[in-house]
Amino acid sequence: QVQIVESGGGLVQPGGSLRLSCAASGSDFSFYAMGWYRQAPGKQRELVAHINTMYYTTYANSVKGRFTISRDNAKSTVYLQMNGLKPEDTAVYYCNAARRSDEYWGQGTQVTVSS
Repeated sequence: QVQIVESGGGLVQPGGSLRLSCAASGSDFSFYAMGWYRQAPGKQRELVAHINTMYYTTYANSVKGRFTISRDNAKSTVYLQMNGLKPEDTAVYYCNAARRSDEYWGQGTQVTVSS
């Protein structure tokens, strides 16, 4: 069993930055692939960034060059550094941990980009 808690969301002006954190409890964090997803009102949840157990990263085209995902296995934490934020980045951001058939989600953290 893995419990996930996201933090770091908030209100930021366009062009600003935020860093989201996802702390995972439980054992074997290093064996989990980790992902950040987001869901805007009226839209489906979408993958934003993903990092596997070998630190290989993938990004949605809409965030490439602006967002960076990283993980610290010693702290059982994954981060999402978001720079150059745009109003269309406004959404609830969710952290996901996946290993084989097991999958866990956090409760989400709101990110609002507005002037």
